[in-house]
Amino acid sequence: MPTPALRHARPLLLLGLAALVAVAVALAPAAPVEAQQAKLDELRGKIGSTQGRIDKRKSRERVLTADIQRQSAKVQGLQGRISTLQSRQNAVQADLDRSEAVLSTTQSDLRRERARLTRLRKQLTRAREVLSARLVELYTADRPSLVSIVLNSDGFADLLERGEFLRRIGRQDQRIVAAVRDARTDAIATEKRLASLESRQRAAARRIEGRRDEIAQVKGGLVSAQQSYAAARDRRKALLKGVRSERQHLEKDLAAMQREESKIQAKLSGMPSGGPVRQGGGRLAWPANGQFTSPFGQRWGRLHAGIDIAVPTGTAVHASESGTVAIAGWVGGYGNYICINHGGGLSTCYAHNSRLGVSVGQKVSKGQVIAASGNTGNSTGPHIHFETRVGGVPRDPMGYL
Repeated sequence: MPTPALRHARPLLLLGLAALVAVAVALAPAAPVEAQQAKLDELRGKIGSTQGRIDKRKSRERVLTADIQRQSAKVQGLQGRISTLQSRQNAVQADLDRSEAVLSTTQSDLRRERARLTRLRKQLTRAREVLSARLVELYTADRPSLVSIVLNSDGFADLLERGEFLRRIGRQDQRIVAAVRDARTDAIATEKRLASLESRQRAAARRIEGRRDEIAQVKGGLVSAQQSYAAARDRRKALLKGVRSERQHLEKDLAAMQREESKIQAKLSGMPSGGPVRQGGGRLAWPANGQFTSPFGQRWGRLHAGIDIAVPTGTAVHASESGTVAIAGWVGGYGNYICINHGGGLSTCYAHNSRLGVSVGQKVSKGQVIAASGNTGNSTGPHIHFETRVGGVPRDPMGYL
């Protein structure tokens, strides 16, 4: 029998042992399932955040792509107008070149004519000197009648016009005076004509230059605008490149997190990695044996309307129940998609198939092969996306399998 002291000490020992157990429980690590679930919840939060960042960058890419297309359209539109103006400018420049060539020829002729006039004036001066000497000779020859003609004339030019004077002087003198007078008259007329032509050509050249400069100014404005649009487009291209690079890095991170999520989900589902899915006891049969990788519910900020079963591409996909094929074809992000109506509002759907083996309206039986699994549509890897719908509304397939 225990001694009285031992009997009194037993309650104290029991209390101490209970305290030690409580402390041990408090200090014990969290259960593996709870830790895995916490890790899964944290990972899903990161996945949702990363997906949101990817979506924002995709939206930014779409905006930048649209801006680049608009800027490119403006650049191309301006190029057409610039090319038209360049053609006009080339034509006007050709007119200006021809006008300047004519002006240059006229100026050369005018310079030659002015040089000729200078020579004729010198000849006329010499002719005057000869005539003056002849007058002196006539005067000393005492022929007062000729002297009176000279004295009554109104200048040298008038003297040359007086027929009587010309008759009294010698033939040689007459030829000299006539040649000088005619040449001088011709030179003066030619100079006036060429000077007038030069003036008109200069005016025409100025008008053509004005047209050319006006076209060049308009074209310069268009070229400046085109360069501005091109620069804006290039800046957007640089931004787009950066945003696209960020999005691709985020997608790589997302894919890694999704793989980790699948591993954790597989552990939580009680299945060894790579093992077959467990067969349930519900109305529906599993479409294939494979690794359960993703459940029904919210994922990345949106509803994941079914479950995912990882299987190699080409794995046979079986009908979960007998029914009639309602959909068989490509449907957006589902890729190759099949939906079977089982009656009573219940239907099952199978997405991301590599190949379809049934058509709309076809009757199928439970367990019949309807497709080959794949990775079509928006998919991160080969798997079967399996849905159950009641009245078209997604339901958790785990309640039916």
